Amino acid sequence: MRCYLHAFLLCVLFTFFSLLYVFNQLASTLEDRDDWDLKEQGTPDRSSRDGGHLLRKRPGLTGLRDREGLDRQRAGSAVKEHNDGRSHLAVVACGPRLEETLTMLKSAVLLSKKPLHFYIFAEDDLHDSFRNALDSWPRTVQTKFNFTIYPITFPKENAKEWKKLFKPCASQRLFLPLILKEVDSLLYVDTDILFLQPVEDIWALLSQFNPSQLAAMAPEHEEPRIGWYNRFARHPYYGKTGINSGVMLMNMTRLREKFFQNDMTTVALRWEEILMPLLQKYKLNITWGDQDLLNIIFHHNPESLFVFPCQWNYRPDHCIYGSNCQQAEQEGVFILHGNRGVYHDDKQPAFRAVYEAIQKYPFGENMEASLLQPLEASLQTTTNTYCGRASHLFTKKLKQSIMSVQQEVTQRR
Repeated sequence: MRCYLHAFLLCVLFTFFSLLYVFNQLASTLEDRDDWDLKEQGTPDRSSRDGGHLLRKRPGLTGLRDREGLDRQRAGSAVKEHNDGRSHLAVVACGPRLEETLTMLKSAVLLSKKPLHFYIFAEDDLHDSFRNALDSWPRTVQTKFNFTIYPITFPKENAKEWKKLFKPCASQRLFLPLILKEVDSLLYVDTDILFLQPVEDIWALLSQFNPSQLAAMAPEHEEPRIGWYNRFARHPYYGKTGINSGVMLMNMTRLREKFFQNDMTTVALRWEEILMPLLQKYKLNITWGDQDLLNIIFHHNPESLFVFPCQWNYRPDHCIYGSNCQQAEQEGVFILHGNRGVYHDDKQPAFRAVYEAIQKYPFGENMEASLLQPLEASLQTTTNTYCGRASHLFTKKLKQSIMSVQQEVTQRR
């Protein structure tokens, strides 16, 4: 009987100290939240265009005051576009990612018919380079987008730990809902993304969310036999093969209001409360940084995730061992994701060909003659690889998008 009593007391003590640890982490997270402070930073100097958002200091997390006075979306309300009708696109750039990011933004501007707003989070020494590059684009192109540049910002006490997680600054995406307080919905993409159709097409998926869904991502793998999470992960993950966060569509109003189930406490936690405790619990067991944390969160809250098909986040894994993205086989690739640096080496020449075609295309030239045709010629030289043999999928939707844009230009004339 005494042994059972000792065992019971040990269980009680273990539970007590576990809860104490979790709530200690929560307290630390909330203190960090109140200490957050974004630096004042410059905005585009073009008076003919919206200069973006003004940063303001406020109790708790730093928020944004929208210069155009957009109405804040109410929690639980139906998803809808902002009053200005723009698609809102965010990217995080650190290190030698300037040119790659500009090429991604260029692909978005070239093919989109509706206006865009770019939220560019970058290291301080990249701000002027981004601003100068975007200001140098032709005036006819500049009228299609606004942009705001922000510093990289993490909770002060844990900034170094967050910044070094996986890749430099990659985990910044986790904090976008807490920094862009006045933004209702947002499309986050990695720097190595290329749009092969208008941004507004993926933006329109927000209207397909059911009342409980607050984010959308694609599966990490289509084929479980080559999946990473189902074979190697040492932590919970979403679904059968996990999710990839390189393209992440968010209803941030819902995300900020949601109480998330978790495996640290029986108490459901808000987004700003769950991140640091989650990192502390799993930091020795995660490989892909913030993407792993997102997998853990949506493993415990699967009802909150909208899963879109692989054609919206097409990576070398979808063709390196043979084509395994059925939706792309049927409709073509919508968004190309050149992860593992394939735009800059010779491992996947088909991916590199698409990147270089968009990068080298001169604004104002006929896109069919100066972008599509040279690309198709380059892709013909890549058929010695599995992805090269599937490269017709890269141009299928791109060709339709280019024809649509050029038809609109012709009609305007």
